[in-house]
Amino acid sequence: MMSFKAGRWLALAACMAAVSVPAMTAEETGEPTHAQAPLPTVPLTITTADGAKHVFTVEKAMTPREQQVGEMFRPSVPADAGMIFVWSYPRQSDMWMENTKAPLDIVFIGADNRISSIVENAVPLSLARISSHGPVRATLELQAGITEKLGIVVGDKVDSDVLVSKPASK
Repeated sequence: MMSFKAGRWLALAACMAAVSVPAMTAEETGEPTHAQAPLPTVPLTITTADGAKHVFTVEKAMTPREQQVGEMFRPSVPADAGMIFVWSYPRQSDMWMENTKAPLDIVFIGADNRISSIVENAVPLSLARISSHGPVRATLELQAGITEKLGIVVGDKVDSDVLVSKPASK
């Protein structure tokens, strides 16, 4: 049996230990702290209703970590570049601009490889959720204002090797 005095001492020691635990750093929690190195790229073409073709070189964010970091901490996105997030199955895509310094146009690509929605000029550093409002196959981040400048709209076709389905293995 523990004495009252010993019990108080253990309680006090536990409180002191809890107070003296250092705060966890971003590295320890897995939170991104800097831009990721450039990812492998792939050509991507958006064909508008009038037949105009707009070619981009986009980085492929394929792993969960690459997708978590995305365009964070990068100061800008070139007009002919971007980043694509390919999902393992069509799903709702929810993005945000946390730690993202460059404004972006966010293009949601449906299972038919057509643009299902576009969010233009996403606000840098915002924590607001940017949603596809339905299942999509991929999400594409481009320089802010480029979709309006090039006349890219919902329904336009997106072509890239990264969007080619691989046959199921037997």
